[in-house]
Amino acid sequence: MKKIGLLNGPNLDRLGKREPEVYGTVTLDQIEDKVKAKAASCDCEVEAFQSNHEGALIDKIHEWADGGFGGLIVNPGGLTHTSVALRDAIVASGLKTVEVHLSNIHAREDFRHRSLVSGIVAAIVAGMGHHGYVSALRYLSEKA
Repeated sequence: MKKIGLLNGPNLDRLGKREPEVYGTVTLDQIEDKVKAKAASCDCEVEAFQSNHEGALIDKIHEWADGGFGGLIVNPGGLTHTSVALRDAIVASGLKTVEVHLSNIHAREDFRHRSLVSGIVAAIVAGMGHHGYVSALRYLSEKA
């Protein structure tokens, strides 16, 4: 059974409350439950982790890479546009990675158009809301 990490960055713990017109009303717990339910039918096991702290996210990537995980679904949140360290951790992990964004970052403010992560991941899903996470899982279940 493939192990896939589901990593969510800063402020994603506020989903369902934070700017529902942009991010929707589905909570992070609900997203994690949907992904884990789908994982069972894809012969995958998903472990989810969220933190508002960059170092904790990096430590979790290292842990998953060392623990034999095959894939990573990552929504870096605001760190998408700022964190070279998170990017480097993903590269060093060797994990097949899909970057996910609830909103279409290219249809938003100019500073959101540039992702430091996009150039090193296998695929990017943006603008599909919570459905993007399940799409990422389906991809990794076949490719990781």
